[in-house]
Amino acid sequence: MPQRKPANQPTAATPMAFARAMTAAYRRYGQSPAQALKLAQITPAQLQQTNARMTARQMETLSDAAMRELGDEGLGAFSRKLPWGSYGMLARASLSAPNLGVALKRWCRHHGLITHDIELTVSVSGDVATISVDEHADLGPSRELSLCFVLRNIHGLACWYIDSRIPLQETQMPYSAPVYADAYRHMFPGPLVFDAARAEIRFDARYLALPLRRDEKALQQMLQRALPITVLQYRRDRLLVQQVRQALATNPSAAHNAQGIAQMLHVSARTLHRQLKEEGASLQQLKDEVRSEVAKDLLNRSNKPVKQIASIAGFRNEKSFIRAFKTWVGSSPAEFRQAAR
Repeated sequence: MPQRKPANQPTAATPMAFARAMTAAYRRYGQSPAQALKLAQITPAQLQQTNARMTARQMETLSDAAMRELGDEGLGAFSRKLPWGSYGMLARASLSAPNLGVALKRWCRHHGLITHDIELTVSVSGDVATISVDEHADLGPSRELSLCFVLRNIHGLACWYIDSRIPLQETQMPYSAPVYADAYRHMFPGPLVFDAARAEIRFDARYLALPLRRDEKALQQMLQRALPITVLQYRRDRLLVQQVRQALATNPSAAHNAQGIAQMLHVSARTLHRQLKEEGASLQQLKDEVRSEVAKDLLNRSNKPVKQIASIAGFRNEKSFIRAFKTWVGSSPAEFRQAAR
């Protein structure tokens, strides 16, 4: 009978391949990784296992030790070392930005000043924001680790800046899916594409307009443990109510229930209900508001029959629509249309 993992035992989900990339950085600088591996409690045998995993804590410990011992926050990926504190400097330089969009563009521009080997860009197309990484040099054995690290760093920092989860609509990586590709689901929740043209993450562009909610004191506290910054610590999604409204308005047929909406937003139904509650809203409330707005607009500006309007508003039949409309407005759809004209 298989033994269950103790409830308090951390999950080992981070690829051991990242640890091997860090040991390669030690070799590049002619130094030994033995002490760092010992601190992270990673044995030589574990290090060599192709599909082995380590915990987030082991990854944090190993990364911190390697960056300090090597004097390189780039972990050997770039043509010049990034001195300890480089990424903290980038975070501080963007802290005074008026909104997230300006902060991220400033962060990317300043990253180009500390290394020319990669170029980060923030772009917007329609309602989708993209942070992309163009490679201008061979990143060597640290390529995968470096691309994952820089994208997770800027994604986590963006969440921290606005104190909100930022769900990813898609993550693309410019290499074939490794044997441990399932581990990417923990690093980049949401749709994944391998063998892409370049590394990039995509998310709702409306987050870029949100103001920063952090100050210098909060930055000092964050930098004491900057490595484990992830979106997982942020229960709140400050755009969730708007996203649910948009999903209900643009695709009412797929939004009859929480499961359908959650799938559209790449979250679980349980998470959807919990986060809406934290925002002081409920799914039924938002559904009623959006359906009411759609129905009243169509009754005002069109001659569509009530049965057709009921369908467009997401109702399965005309009777349930009329009953709901009377609850919202206090009159029937026909009476509302007559009064409006």
